[in-house]
Amino acid sequence: MNRRTLIKAMSYGAASVLGGHLSWRLAESWRAGYELPPLPEPGTEPPTLLAGAPPADPTADEGSGVSELAGAPHGDRNRPSYLEKIRDFDRSYSDDYLLEGVQLELLASAARRLTRVQRVFGHGNFNLLSFDGMLQVSRRYSSIGTFTRRELDFLEEVFFIDATEYGFYGDKVLTELTAEIAERETVKVEGTGHYLFRGGPQAKYEKMCKDLNGDIFLTSGIRGLVKQMQLFLDKAVTTDGNLSQASRSLAPPGYSYHAIGDFDIGKVGAGLDNFNDAFAETEEYKRLVDLGYAEFRYTPTNPFGVRHEPWHIKMKV
Repeated sequence: MNRRTLIKAMSYGAASVLGGHLSWRLAESWRAGYELPPLPEPGTEPPTLLAGAPPADPTADEGSGVSELAGAPHGDRNRPSYLEKIRDFDRSYSDDYLLEGVQLELLASAARRLTRVQRVFGHGNFNLLSFDGMLQVSRRYSSIGTFTRRELDFLEEVFFIDATEYGFYGDKVLTELTAEIAERETVKVEGTGHYLFRGGPQAKYEKMCKDLNGDIFLTSGIRGLVKQMQLFLDKAVTTDGNLSQASRSLAPPGYSYHAIGDFDIGKVGAGLDNFNDAFAETEEYKRLVDLGYAEFRYTPTNPFGVRHEPWHIKMKV
């Protein structure tokens, strides 16, 4: 069995191919009454530790968009609700998924190497870089260094894991680790360092800028799998390996709609307020709503498990 086929077969709690020990912590809410199978012998198929363990279901309720108790078993109102978690997104909860031991070390080393790739390749071009392109760049430049086999195994695990296991409920829009973005289908937006897809996204952005008299600009456009992986791993580093907390701020690699058309906009001169709820209080945002541009993917009651993002423009379902 080749390496990618093996990793695809692994669930979030599967026995690590990296070191022969279990390093992914199961959520406490699923631990009770579940007996872990023994580790496999070398060369055998890894077990699926979470087989039969149902993930939290953010079931839609009439009027609210999601259930307040999604993820809390049997109406346990002492535990944080689904909406509480996405409102207070940047903190840890007792049932979050944490990386430990070797996996935590690999998270840090892989994130550092991805950052070095970005510095060498350039921030703008890095948005379009494919996984295979990343490997070529890392081999070519000694200042980056070739990704180790253990780092690559870790990156593949992160990609192939079902993100619902740690609390992200969006669809996976890129299913191949080696997915590429055709540069001929993109356009670089002058003065931003970012790209948009030609056609619908480019036309929508240009019309928005015209209708708002140039008071908005592109803060993030196309993000390929490597760029999203770097953002997600960097966030996971700041949360000490808490993948649940990281996914409340950023879609995991493969799940970001930035890879197929979505983009972020901001108010000229607003600085960091373009990336928090303050943006929803700006005149520019209100004008976007009045002009009918209010197609926002991550609303305050979105079913994806993600914080409110009033700056994120939805292009495709």
